Amino acid sequence: MKKAKAFRVFAFLFFQNPHLLAQKRTLHPTSAVLKFKKRYSTAEVNMAEFRLCAFSDEADRALEGQISALSRNGVSRMEIRGVDGKNVADIDVAAACEIKKRLDGNGIEVFSIGSPIGKIGIKDPLQPEIDRLSRLIETARVLGAEKMRIFSFYIPKGEDADPYFDEVGERLLRFTEAAEGSGILLCHENEKGIFGDTATRCLKLLDALPKIKGVYDPANFMQCGEEPIAAYGLLASYLEYIHIKDAARDGSIHPAGYGDCRMEELLTACAKNGHLCLTAEPHLKIFAGLAALENDSAEDLSRKYSRGFKTNGEAFDVAIRSLKTVIEKTGNTYR
Repeated sequence: MKKAKAFRVFAFLFFQNPHLLAQKRTLHPTSAVLKFKKRYSTAEVNMAEFRLCAFSDEADRALEGQISALSRNGVSRMEIRGVDGKNVADIDVAAACEIKKRLDGNGIEVFSIGSPIGKIGIKDPLQPEIDRLSRLIETARVLGAEKMRIFSFYIPKGEDADPYFDEVGERLLRFTEAAEGSGILLCHENEKGIFGDTATRCLKLLDALPKIKGVYDPANFMQCGEEPIAAYGLLASYLEYIHIKDAARDGSIHPAGYGDCRMEELLTACAKNGHLCLTAEPHLKIFAGLAALENDSAEDLSRKYSRGFKTNGEAFDVAIRSLKTVIEKTGNTYR
């Protein structure tokens, strides 16, 4: 009876699992069951530990408020973009040293520089942007960051982006030359209105420029009419880290799990592929500096980013809590 029961278990597992079917050898039923359990244990396959990061300038324009927001949400990494009303590109080395000191004292590290580099028109002069990148690299090194977010230039409205590929590629190559030997990895983010606002054009850039990695933003893809999950599948092998904000099909931004970007499915895939660095980018309430970051009218900003929160801190807290909830639903952990 025991042998018959063991064989029935083995037969069920064998014929339900293509990996075992493909094996061209005879397996002892008991050993097959043990090997199956070892290989397909839920804990072994699904458990991953995500590392949480955030654009804390969405919680407060002041560094003190940003530190407070990160600390109360248990987040120890920031993607620095704005501090005390200044864009990170306008922070000098002396100010960066002071910021670094205050962050270190509170157990917070700068994971990446959320720079505006490349958010200029494709026809704008390039040298000033290279000079700005060089200054930002020095700032990044002072802050201890190893990554920097960049963009691939705004294309004139109404024009087809594809013919600009060579020019965009040449400009981004100049960026990589400026960063050579600095220890700073340049990471291209998909963004509305730039050359790399679709998955296929991002793929074309990242394939041609191996020294640049990708930052994947599902909401930006959704706002460009792309399917975020399909875009992730196309770009997965080129990605360095992930921005977390969710969007509905009408372009409005929502907490993770409340839009149409299929965040649970996305984070399950991220865990499988080892994309464990997640930067929360709430965009749930208009914050200081947003207008300078977005190529939208005031009316569009209000429609997309006003979710009824009383304060920026409240919106930030909800964004982090929602991200943690989605991670927990996938069966993974975070720190």
